[in-house]
Amino acid sequence: MDKRQRFLLFLYSTPNIVGCVLGILGLVLFFLGIISQFWFIIVVGLYGIGVLATPHSPVYELSLKNQLTAADIRAELDVLVNKVKGKVPNEVLDVVLSIKASILEVLPQIMDLSSSDYNVFTIKKTALDYLPASLQNYLNLPTAYANLHVVKDGKTSKQLLLDQLGLLDSEMKEVVQAVYANDTQKLMVQGQFLKEKFEKPASII
Repeated sequence: MDKRQRFLLFLYSTPNIVGCVLGILGLVLFFLGIISQFWFIIVVGLYGIGVLATPHSPVYELSLKNQLTAADIRAELDVLVNKVKGKVPNEVLDVVLSIKASILEVLPQIMDLSSSDYNVFTIKKTALDYLPASLQNYLNLPTAYANLHVVKDGKTSKQLLLDQLGLLDSEMKEVVQAVYANDTQKLMVQGQFLKEKFEKPASII
């Protein structure tokens, strides 16, 4: 992170916003004639009090464990959703819930989570890495900065997060379809095998 980005993050941070509000309050008192002497020192002091007294935003750690059973993944996703609920915009939460629903729908169809199958790998990486990492990066930004400051391609961090989550959501829906299609193909192959194995040959007279 370069100096410019650190400076921008501070500008949008809660301590700076509170400090500015207190500093403006000091200026209002000066213009109203309530304070006159040392007004500049008072304004700067009020700003400093706001910055120092306001707690910094918490740093979120949302990464999940790497080795989990299907039941563990289900429980960890519940924890993840509970952690971000009320801290992300509703449109973000809606996509997170959609991704979670796709993962939970397909988990019972997976017999071996250690499989190197592409669909299994994608499900695990989405649940344990991609989804929590995207949310964590967003939540660790000051809210005003994340929602208002343009960072790339004319988009804010919130918009970029929605783009990332949209891709994950589409991928999970495709994985669900692929897993069901694979199961259908296996069922058809098994049916053909049973038919060939147990179908009685016609009698030769």
